[in-house]
Parts: sequence; C-alpha cells; structure tokens
Amino acid sequence: MNERTPESLISLFNGLFSETLNTVLVRGDDEPIYLPADAINPQHRVIFAHGFFASALHEISHWCVAGEERRRLVDFGYWYKPDGRTAEEQAEFEKVEVKPQALEWLLSEAAGHKFHFSADNLGSDIGASETFKQNVHQQLNRYLAEGIPERPAALIRAFQNYYGTDELRPESFSLQGK
Repeated sequence: MNERTPESLISLFNGLFSETLNTVLVRGDDEPIYLPADAINPQHRVIFAHGFFASALHEISHWCVAGEERRRLVDFGYWYKPDGRTAEEQAEFEKVEVKPQALEWLLSEAAGHKFHFSADNLGSDIGASETFKQNVHQQLNRYLAEGIPERPAALIRAFQNYYGTDELRPESFSLQGK
C-alpha cells in the first residue's frame, strides 16, 4: 500500500487526464478553484486548497460532475456564496452538492481516506443536514447500482491499484458516525 499524499493524488490524476483531457490537478495556497485553459496556461487546472488531501478529492469530484461546457468556465460557472449562508441559501447549496459529494465519498473510500460531509458554511451554525446526508448516500448507492461515470471510475481504479484498497460495495458506506 502506498502513502496517501497530495503528491500521489496529483500524480495519479495528471497521469490519467493531463494528456487525454488537458487537465491537471494543482496544489494551491488559498481557496480552491477551477480555471480553464487560457492564453497563459495551456491546461485546465483543478486547484485544491492548502495542499489538503480532502480538498483535492472534493475539487476532483466537482470536476467529475462538470460537463464539457461547464469545464470551459471558471469554477464551472457555479454559484457560490462563502460562509454565512442563510438556511435557504444552504438548502440551495446542498441541492447542487449531492452528486459531487457522493463521488467524493466514493473517491475517498477508493483512496482509503475518511470522508466527511461538507456544509462549507463554517461561519454559521448550519451544518450538513440529515436530509442532505441521506440524499448523498442514496446518490452514492445509485452510482454503485447503475454505474459510476467514466472519469471518476478511472480515478477509482487508479486509487484502488495505487493505495491497495478493496472493491467498492454498498455495505462499505454507512451514515452511522457521519
């Protein structure tokens, strides 16, 4: 089993996608962001925060959900409001986070890394709702039953081979303790 480091994630991701989809994973110093290729940078960049392993997995999951058109837009063209969201804004945030966080949970398991739900709203007392957690879990089970999309499936296989983790099975994913 190989060590779980940001460098290993970068190497695995870039090995799969730098040539095929002109996209690289980059360790960032500040907030995460997705930047499409431009006149200065010929490759699309998935930039994760502060070298954190979990941040890399989260940003990768958003990239995996984004279609070709969205991958041409800064941060995939998503609406984002930082900490301090109202309950209504948090509910809207949770709607768009179900698929990315289901994929992040799958990627985390394949990398042998503990998954944590992200409400991404540290400035308020609003954490990830139980409904959100259940929706993510249901989406994860749909992916396992109906098939994981191509890009995350390729990453999962690469993570399992590199980190020596087991096949993903529904019984490996529980909301207990989450």
